[in-house]
Order: sequence, then structure tokens, then C-alpha cells
Amino acid sequence: MLGCKGSSGMGVRYKLTLATGLLECLCFAGVVFGWASLVFVLKTDGYFSDLCINATDASGELDCSLQDENFSLVFTVASFMNNFLTLPNGFFYDHFGTMATRFLAIFLYTIGTLIVALSSKALSILLFPALSFVAVGGILFLMTNMQVGNLFGSHRSTIITVYNGAFDSSSVIFLIIKVLYERGVSLRSSFLFLLACNLIHLLRTLFLMPKSHIPYPIPDDYKYGIALTLVDTAWLWKHLFSMNGSNKLTEIKFFLLIFSPIDSFRSCVLSWFFLWHLIWLSVMQLRHYFFIGTLNPMLNRLANQDPDIVSEYTNAFAFTQFCGVLCAPWNGLLMDRHKRKPLDLGSCLLFSICASIPFLPLQYVTFILQVLNRSFLYGGNAAFISIAFPARHFGKMYGLVMSLSAVVSLLQYPCFALNKVLGGDPFCVNIILTVLTLLAFIHPVYVFLHCRELAKHKCVK
Repeated sequence: MLGCKGSSGMGVRYKLTLATGLLECLCFAGVVFGWASLVFVLKTDGYFSDLCINATDASGELDCSLQDENFSLVFTVASFMNNFLTLPNGFFYDHFGTMATRFLAIFLYTIGTLIVALSSKALSILLFPALSFVAVGGILFLMTNMQVGNLFGSHRSTIITVYNGAFDSSSVIFLIIKVLYERGVSLRSSFLFLLACNLIHLLRTLFLMPKSHIPYPIPDDYKYGIALTLVDTAWLWKHLFSMNGSNKLTEIKFFLLIFSPIDSFRSCVLSWFFLWHLIWLSVMQLRHYFFIGTLNPMLNRLANQDPDIVSEYTNAFAFTQFCGVLCAPWNGLLMDRHKRKPLDLGSCLLFSICASIPFLPLQYVTFILQVLNRSFLYGGNAAFISIAFPARHFGKMYGLVMSLSAVVSLLQYPCFALNKVLGGDPFCVNIILTVLTLLAFIHPVYVFLHCRELAKHKCVK
């Protein structure tokens, strides 16, 4: 039964760990992706407003394209650091364990929220390091929480994707900050509150998370928390040699699989699985990042600079992001049932097409398609890596694919530059990215062919 393995006390502890981990991912881990809502607040407070200049025509309006460019650059840097540093952080997590990694996450998140709280119109440049610290700290919270799926056996992939969906939905926090700001709560007060919430992360680290890693499968007598100093592999060895009969044989096969030299880190990286998965993630992630980074200026253009309409559509976008936590479980349920990746590329292609059409009411549909695809993207990425590669390489493989995809995501800045050259109309860039999205279809085709080949060999044997 879900969450009830072992004693009833441990069953309750498993569920408490699951629930608080969900809360952590939902409220803190991916807040940086609510950037469109935060930009609205930052513009109102005058951040980078010194870059606005008088328009060259006789309209007398201000040209704030340089301001928009700097806001886009802040998001570009933060999203790049969010992914690129996942590689060294993955090695750090695999080598030093959960507790040390979470202490690092808490430190980064504390520094990031504190810098935003202390920033001002005159210190707009502080947004660059601040948002990067918040982004990197958040992805570390997600990375350490995904192992919680190991506590629930056959529901492992479902929980991993739920956590990733919560990570996506946490972007709604910046919407809440925006709504509170419009009701008189300052940006500084909101970020000081986020700073104080680090106490929650600290308590979870000490009492509801392991010192090293949660093993898979879970031994019957497995325990975790600050009072325990034994490494998790000790429980694995004890569990392995305390069994008998067919169950012991099954565990021995699992042990040999985990430590097989065939599944070395190098062989995993050089596999076709990894290559096509990397291309799949990179292409779709680039599409999402460009959309988020240009959403505010796009809405301003389509709404003829009407701030009320822009605010309405910004709120709608942020609300749909919150629904990601409701969409993600379907991805995990499919993976737990079929043990392969349901690569939902159709929604990505439709999202890209709708985003390319300069018709304001259609953007509601674009928002829905974007959150559907995004909820499958990151949850599916983590769950696929947990299934396709050995568990002992999870941190490194997850970090590597996120890091390399971050390098590709730097292409969003040339996209922003091209968009500026074209007069701020992203139509041509959107068409290019839509065509590029077709490359992502190679991965599901390869997975399908590989699974069919395995099925044939199984029938022959």
C-alpha cells in the first residue's frame, strides 16, 4: 500500500516527507519562472527605468526597449544558471549526499531573496545575481526531493513528475507577490517573508530527509533523519544478506545491475538514449524560455501598451502555470504503467504555433498549451533519467542533461537580439523555433523503436 511500507510510524513519516516536499517544491523551488509577473512589479518600481529614452518620432512617448532587453537578460542569466550549475551540483549531490546539498540550497536561496529585498531602482543591477541565486537554490530543492519517490515503490515515477509539476507551478508565487503589491504590500516585504521561510527548508533537512540518499528499493527496516548517521548503503547490504530464497536472488540481481561496469557513467553519456533525450529537452526548453522572456513586451505590443490589459493577461498566464501540478501526475502515471516516456510533443507544436500568431485572445489557448507541455517536459525528463540510467548516476546524469541544455538555452539571447532587429515583433523568431521543435520528435521515435526491438528479443527467448 502507498506509503505504508514498514511500521505504521515510518508510513506516517513517509507521507509527511512526501507532503512537505510537495509544499517545498510548490512554494519555493521554481519561483523564478514566474518572471513575467515579477517584471510587472519591477517596472512599476522603476527598475532599469533609466534606460528608457525619448522616442525618435514626434509621439513624445518613451522608448523602453533597452529596459525590456535588460529584464530579458536577467531571466536569460537566471535560467541559464538554473540549468548549467546543475552539473556540478549533481556531482556534489551524488558525492556529499542530501544534507550537504540542501544546506547549499538554503544558503543560495537565502542570499538571493535577501539581495532582492535590499535592491532598489538605483541598484537594479543586483537583480542579475539575486535571481540566479534563487534559481539555483530552487533547483537544488527539487533535486533532493525527487528521491522521495523511492519511498513509494511502484508509484515512483508519479511522485517524481508531481514534484516537477509543483516546481513549475511555484511560478504562481510571483503572481501572489504581484497581487499583494497591487494591494500595498512592498516587494521588499514579500521577499523578506520568503527569506524567513528558509526555516521550513532547514527543519525538513534535519528531520525529514536523509543524510546521504534514499536507496531504491527501500529495505524493510530503512530509517532516515538527523539521528541516523549510517550511510544508506549499509541498509542495502543488511537487507540483501538477511533475505532468503527467490527474494534474495531478485535483490542480488538488482545489486549486480546497479554496480555493473556496463552501466558506467561514461557509457550512459555516450549512449543514443542520452543524445536524443538531450536534443528533445534542449529544443523544447529553448522554446519555453523565449516565450517567457518575451511575454511582457509581447503583451504590451498586442494590448497597445494598455497596463490593465497587460496585467489581466499576466495574471492569466501565472494562474495557468499553477495548474502544472495538476497536469504532471498523468505523465508519471503513464510512465509507472508502461515504464517508458510518453513524449507529448503534439502540445508543444500547437503551443509554438499559437504563440506565433499575433492575436491577443488566442494567447489564453497558448497559456494552456504551454503549461501542459511544460508539466510533461521537466517531470518526464527526471522520470526518464531515473528509469533509463542506473540510480547511482542520477545526480550526475540529471545535472549533465540540464547543464548541456542550459548551453543551448543561451541561444535565447541571440533570439532576443534578432527579435529587436525585427522591430520587436517575434513572429519570425517564433516560426524558426516552431520548425526547430520538429527535431524533438526524433527522441520518442527512437524510444519506440528501441522498446519494440527489446520486445522482439524477449519473444524470441
